[in-house]
Amino acid sequence: MSDPTWITLISIGVTIFFMLGTPVLLVIFYWVVACSFVIDLPIDNTGNELLNVFNKGFALLAMPLFILTGDLINQSGIARRLSDFAYSCLGWLRGGLAMASIAACGLFAAISGSNSATTATIGSMLHPEMVKGGYDERFSAATAAAGGTVGIIIPPSIIFIVYGFLLNLPISDLFVAGIIPGALMVFAMMFTAFVVCTINGWGHLIRLSASRVIKTAIGAWLGFFAIGLVLWGIYTGKFSPTEAAGVTVGFCVFVGLASYPLNKIMGSSVDTPIAEKSVASMIVVEGFTIAKLPSVVSRSAQITGILVPLIAVSVAMQQVMSSLGAKDFIGNFVTGMGGYHAVLFTSMAIVFVAGMILESLPVTIILAPILAPIAASVGVDPIHFSVVFLVGASIGFITPPYGLNLYVASGVTGVPYFRLLRYSTMYLVSLIAVWFLVALTPELALWLLPGR
Repeated sequence: MSDPTWITLISIGVTIFFMLGTPVLLVIFYWVVACSFVIDLPIDNTGNELLNVFNKGFALLAMPLFILTGDLINQSGIARRLSDFAYSCLGWLRGGLAMASIAACGLFAAISGSNSATTATIGSMLHPEMVKGGYDERFSAATAAAGGTVGIIIPPSIIFIVYGFLLNLPISDLFVAGIIPGALMVFAMMFTAFVVCTINGWGHLIRLSASRVIKTAIGAWLGFFAIGLVLWGIYTGKFSPTEAAGVTVGFCVFVGLASYPLNKIMGSSVDTPIAEKSVASMIVVEGFTIAKLPSVVSRSAQITGILVPLIAVSVAMQQVMSSLGAKDFIGNFVTGMGGYHAVLFTSMAIVFVAGMILESLPVTIILAPILAPIAASVGVDPIHFSVVFLVGASIGFITPPYGLNLYVASGVTGVPYFRLLRYSTMYLVSLIAVWFLVALTPELALWLLPGR
């Protein structure tokens, strides 16, 4: 058989493996190894590529640290305090708890930088509350899945780190460029939640109370401080992204360990509503013990152990695809579309389709080095294109059939995957609208960058 026939059969085979539940890491690795044999690409070349990713990946050091940060703020109680604040501000509106869930996702994302961690944390905390509050369980789970999409757009972002590493762009500039588009995504999803809940009459309203807002804001001060610390350090150039991640981890560890004994002394319970806590206990989160710390680090290491090898095999996959001529084929196809907007929209379509079947990391590693230079050649600002590209990649988290956030939300809420699709589609429409707005308005990504 000819090489194209073998490549087709191999691709069909690994697709079947993927549909049967084989981890995407192994699916890509099987495809890379099998195709390497077909095209006579030395197998040790694949090993060298995997090793080079780790040897040259200094910028990737921030990734495991931000993943650890997400777990630490969850264990310490900071994430719950941020959620309480969001609900106190929005609970008086129809669908207020749903909107608070999305706002909490945005606040959590501003510290953790992970979509799956955002969905899992906010979903596990607020889904039961939403169901008890009269919301449809399918809508509640879909809200957590959709809210998690901002995890890779609002800085700090793990995927921005990978993108900057691949394209040799300043990661701090990428972080800043994601602020406004990320906020627009949050507001668009909150509006969608408001409309859906108003139509269906979901949610119990609470009275808007200035004292409650102030109390929950005081209770969440450590979360606000962590967010401000990251953004201030990166925006002013005081920290590199890796240093910012290290500082944030150190801050969260200190807060968690120091708060636990203080919380016990004050006699405050985790289950005590924030409005009923004393002022002294409000400023101290629940915290955790030293004995708990190894399990938190272990969980973060497990997630890192999944993501980093996925980056490595995706880079190897990119090389094989380049040997097969895929890079030239895609490049010629996109270039042939015409000028600025034609190239931009064609690139968006490719990212959208790829996001339906692949996780954002392989999508970014495989397609960004191909599409970004083409976009730059027709005048698209590289920073602007990075935001357009990654907003599209984030939308893939709730786009079937892959939709990683849908699987995560299903896992933490117990709602079957296919039952989420009805309401996740509504959020998908609002996110696509924001995506096109960001694509057509470069200033939304570039406005906060000095000298742009």
